[in-house]
Amino acid sequence: MRTGLPHATVVVDHFHVVQLANKMLNLVRRRATATLRGRRGRAGDPEWKARRRLLRNREDLTDSQFSTMWNQLIGIGDIGMTLLTAWIAKEKLRDLLARARTTDRHRTGHLRWMFLTWCADCDWSEIQAFVATGHGNAKSEGINRMIKLAARAAHGFRNPTNQRLRTRCVTIRRARGHLHPA
Repeated sequence: MRTGLPHATVVVDHFHVVQLANKMLNLVRRRATATLRGRRGRAGDPEWKARRRLLRNREDLTDSQFSTMWNQLIGIGDIGMTLLTAWIAKEKLRDLLARARTTDRHRTGHLRWMFLTWCADCDWSEIQAFVATGHGNAKSEGINRMIKLAARAAHGFRNPTNQRLRTRCVTIRRARGHLHPA
């Protein structure tokens, strides 16, 4: 986009940014549950019970709901602290986006600094790497997704050599167009 439209301003609407933040919060919850418990979340797990409240905004929670969620997550240990850290990051992002609509550039810059500092200070290696370098793992995640889709499409390859060849063909950019002729 920068080469074709070098003077264009990239704009992201706030709704979709918060939606992505909520998706990431849900992903953090599922990943933390799988790491801690070695399985998917169940109805009896405290982090599962808090999943809907984690997706709500702070101002939409009553004081009772907020304190219940906060205390339950603190009570379950590391997984709860991870979820609270992610939830606070989402709320700081919402504060930043709400302030960005105003003309107070100094306050917006301060909130941006607070959000990035919070993300850099937390114990998430992915966020720290992104903040430090500006690069993420989107390419490797995309390739991994394509490998999984090819494995699903293979549906029971019995020949591992053919499955590896198919996976390699799917992940090599030059060969992608030859797999599914238009």
